[in-house]
Amino acid sequence: MEHKEEVKKITKKQLAKQLGVSRSSLYYKKKRDVIDEKIKKEIIDVLKDNPAYGHKRIALFLRRDKKQVLRVMKKYGIKPYRRRGKKPVKKDDQGREEIGIENYIKTFCPIKPNIVWVSDFTYIKYQGKFFYVATIMDVFTREIIGIAIDINHTMMLVLDALKDAIKRIKAVPVYLHMDQGSEYTAEDFMNFSTGQGIQLSFSKKASPWENGFQESFYSGFKLDLGFVDRFESAAELIETIYLTIHYYNNKRIHTKLNMSPVEFKYQYAQKVLDFVS
Repeated sequence: MEHKEEVKKITKKQLAKQLGVSRSSLYYKKKRDVIDEKIKKEIIDVLKDNPAYGHKRIALFLRRDKKQVLRVMKKYGIKPYRRRGKKPVKKDDQGREEIGIENYIKTFCPIKPNIVWVSDFTYIKYQGKFFYVATIMDVFTREIIGIAIDINHTMMLVLDALKDAIKRIKAVPVYLHMDQGSEYTAEDFMNFSTGQGIQLSFSKKASPWENGFQESFYSGFKLDLGFVDRFESAAELIETIYLTIHYYNNKRIHTKLNMSPVEFKYQYAQKVLDFVS
């Protein structure tokens, strides 16, 4: 009668010893995959409502480490929708001389709202036509407080955005900063602004980084707006522009604030009230 050789079971502890690794490492891959699958689902859920979020904003939203989120996104090939727009170079601005007003906010850090506002405009090409969006931002809160939309980039476009901000906020800033475009250096715009008691501030020509607050906003704004030719009408496009700016103000996490601009504004206001009381 043949005797079967006894198969001796080896424990994980013995296996780890033979392999020269820790016992816990034998469980690591399985546990890590389970955790990564959970994080993957969380990331996908965030991107459903915030399709342009990168790993930093997703990490802030989930309150997770940004390196961990980035690793999981790379592991599963998860990417936000990305499309960067470029600001048009206007021929009537090329070769124009400096306005002679300096950049007052270059080294300025406002400590409360309505100290520094910045203004700029961008274009959106829709079904072969151009729509121009001008905005005013409060640098302290990063909130877009003034909006104007037109089919032409004229002085009235940027003036309407400024008037909209003043009407909404019921205040004027100490400084208003912008590029040296012909719209902003127009006599009527400058006269209205200074007549409100506003100190104008201008970037140097061909120096878009000196108005980086607005440049950064428009970059993210166009990502959130997405492919515009999907809209059936110009009216639908314009409505979505306003909704996208509302989303930016109220929901989109700003990486410098770690929250949305409106939430930051309310937190600041509450701190002021607590301090006064």
